[in-house]
Amino acid sequence: MATAMEKQLPLKEEVANLHWSFWLGVAFFVAVIVAILSFGIFLNKSLSSAESAPVTSIAIAGEMPYTTRVDIERAIEQVNLGNFFNLDVNDVQQKVAKLPWVYSVSVRKKWPDELKIYVVDQKPIAHWNGDFLLNLNGKAFQADVQRLVKQLPAFFGPEGSEKIALENFRNLNKLLDFSELAIDELVLTERFAWQLILNDGVTINLGRDNRVERIQRFMDIYPEIKLNKKQGQQVDYVDLRYDTGLAVGWKTANNKERV
Repeated sequence: MATAMEKQLPLKEEVANLHWSFWLGVAFFVAVIVAILSFGIFLNKSLSSAESAPVTSIAIAGEMPYTTRVDIERAIEQVNLGNFFNLDVNDVQQKVAKLPWVYSVSVRKKWPDELKIYVVDQKPIAHWNGDFLLNLNGKAFQADVQRLVKQLPAFFGPEGSEKIALENFRNLNKLLDFSELAIDELVLTERFAWQLILNDGVTINLGRDNRVERIQRFMDIYPEIKLNKKQGQQVDYVDLRYDTGLAVGWKTANNKERV
């Protein structure tokens, strides 16, 4: 009899152990589900919070001798910076690119709340027809000339001749530099005749053809012309529109009228 009861005890213990194992498994499963749901809720809240996070920092850099930070801030003041993810960098780029002195601009976002703007300004080479400026590529643009940091030469010519004017300015100015002269004003007429005013006030008429040869002729003879001037005289103009030779006009000192 004792032997039969001893056999039943292990069976009851096994049943009890299975019972607790089942509920422990259920409890673990429930804990895993709760943890997953909690993480999902946390992640959703985190993403929602991040998506609604505003841009709080604007970093502006670049090569900007003319454009100011205030100019850029005013250009983008209508842009909604309240949502980092929804902010359209192309919209910002277009608005900044419309500023008169801006040549190029790049815009990007930096996590978590920064907008980075890099600006390169135009590099003006000359005034063009009084109302415009020319950049180093020979493209005309309008901007506030009061911001210029140095005096620029003045070009005048027909519409569409900007690149031709700039190319000739560079070539002729390079030659004149050997005589320590420079072009202050360049005029290209409707008939494409060239006239230069140098930094010493002398006007050079080059005509349409053989500009380089005529400039070289001028440089060869100009020192002699100055040596032969009379007291109180200054060279007014040198006309090189001849196959050989040239014509010289004189003016009295402090008087721009030809004599």
